[in-house]
Order: sequence, then structure tokens, then C-alpha cells
Amino acid sequence: MTQGTILVTGGAGYIGSHVVRQLGEQGESVVVLDNLSTGFANAVLNGKLIEGDTGDARLVSQILQEHDISTVLHFAAHTIVPESVADPLKYYRNNTANTRNLLECCQQHGVKHFVFSSTAAVYGEPKEAIISENTPTQPINPYGMSKLMSEVMLRDLCVADAGMEHVVLRYFNVAGCDPKGRIGQSTKKATLLTKVAVEAAVGKRPHVSIFGTDYDTADGTGVRDYIHVEDLASAHLKALDYLRKGGKSVTLNAGYGHGYSVREVLDMVGKVDGKPLTIKEEGRRAGDPPTLIAGADKIRSTLDWQPQFDDLEAIVQSSLNWEKKLLNNAE
Repeated sequence: MTQGTILVTGGAGYIGSHVVRQLGEQGESVVVLDNLSTGFANAVLNGKLIEGDTGDARLVSQILQEHDISTVLHFAAHTIVPESVADPLKYYRNNTANTRNLLECCQQHGVKHFVFSSTAAVYGEPKEAIISENTPTQPINPYGMSKLMSEVMLRDLCVADAGMEHVVLRYFNVAGCDPKGRIGQSTKKATLLTKVAVEAAVGKRPHVSIFGTDYDTADGTGVRDYIHVEDLASAHLKALDYLRKGGKSVTLNAGYGHGYSVREVLDMVGKVDGKPLTIKEEGRRAGDPPTLIAGADKIRSTLDWQPQFDDLEAIVQSSLNWEKKLLNNAE
């Protein structure tokens, strides 16, 4: 059941576009605000796309007022960790200062529900392999810190403004694409393992690097919790339902609660593609813990969320299909 128009910031990006598509399929009225710096207009399959920036207070206020927005899903952000280290102010401007601007506009226009796209990077280098929402937040890079600062602002605003409730979703390793191949991950200079691996599979990269083969894991490579973007998108719709039914503000890990090693992911790409990848083994990268897995019980119980794509082969197949489509379109 629809309840007014939803504003989705960053809805032309990888994750946002999958959420916008699912919202449209559910009959929701959607307005997307995206500056298209990393997003793609043709990825917005539902609703109205407005090209602009969350830092533009006049534009944001105009959208909130004209479309009578009571719900905001906020994805707009820079997300590349190494870039955040090299250019921290870019991240604090776009991810933190612009979020502050958006929140101020939301407060002024009486927005009731806010779903925020956060990240496991807020935990930094946790000592435990399985991370709960109570694990201390100690970001080790500006990307993680920019997101944590936004979480804190949102939390403090909702305490001060009793009319607004929020859900923060801390993503683990997002992977995969729309199973029907309509949209996918088109990010330039991608750093996510699955994307890098399928780019190598179709010849866009000469090889894939494994950074660290001597971790205390089953095969010596790092283990991560890979969540299919379709399941992550459905978690946002569940968060929306939760807030509409009177749910109180909550922070939730978005993952499956189990992981795959780097080598397992690369082996699966080789299996699905029918030929092994060219792999280069390199030393560990600073700040890479051996294992990062989401404690995922809370999101399932709080949102009644049931993943449908918790399968490494399905994740890899959808990613590879999309990469081949991109390659064919470019020819």
C-alpha cells in the first residue's frame, strides 16, 4: 500500500537503482535526486529523475514541498575507500555535509521516515569475526567516518525531533545485479571483488589480485559476507514497511551472517564463466581484517526480512551476465 511520494537520493546508482526498481514494482510513487556523477539516468526504471545535488538546499526543499515527501531513502554518497584516504574533504563534503543539509531540509518539511544507506566500514578493524550492531564503531578511513558522522547526525535529529524515525542499514559486501539483467553495477574503476573479477573474466582487466594469502582462514584468503543487491534492496522496502507501521529508530547490519573467501569467489567466477581467471597473489593490504561477517539476526527479526538470493553462484551469474551485456553494448 502506497503512502505518498518517496524521495530517493542517489537513486541512479548501483544500489539505489535496484531499490527504485523494486519500489516501482510495488506501486510506489518515487522521485529520484541524483547528480549523475557516478549514477546513470538509464538505470532509473521507475519514477521521476531530477538531476541535482543533495547539497542544494533550495532544490531539496522544492522537491520535498512540491511532491509532499514524507519518506526519504538516502543513498547519495561517494564510496571508494582509497579515494577517501587520498581526498578526505571530498568525502566529508559529499557524504557528511550534504547529508546534514538534507536532514535540515527534511526537518523543515516534516519528513517522518528516513532510511539511511550506511556501511560496515563504520566498524573499522573489529576484533571479532562476526560483527553485531553493538560492536564498537571505530572507522579507519574517511569513507567509514563520513558515514558514521551521518549516522550520528540522523540519530541526534530523531531524538530532538520526535516526529521523525529512521532505519540505518550497515551494508556488508554488496554484489550481484538484477537477475533479469535490466540494471546492474556500472561503476567506473570499481573496487568491489565480484565486479573486478567479472571484469577480468570478460577481458576488461588482465588479472585479479588476491591481497593476502596467509590469513588465519580456511584457505588463507580474506572472508567477507557477500549480500546480493536484490536482497539488500528488499531490505530497504522492509525498512519502509517497518517505519510505516510505527517502528522506532533502529540500526541494522545488512548481510547474510556467513561469508566466502576471496579464493572461493574467484573460483566461482571461473566455474560460471567456464574458464579460470588469471590470478596474481600479492601481499596484504593495510586495514584488511581476516574475516568480516555480519551478525544478521537483528535485521531478520526486526524487519521480517527473508533473503531470496543467498547463493554465491546466483550472485556471480547475475554479475557476469551484466558484465557481458555492458561489453556487448560498448561494441
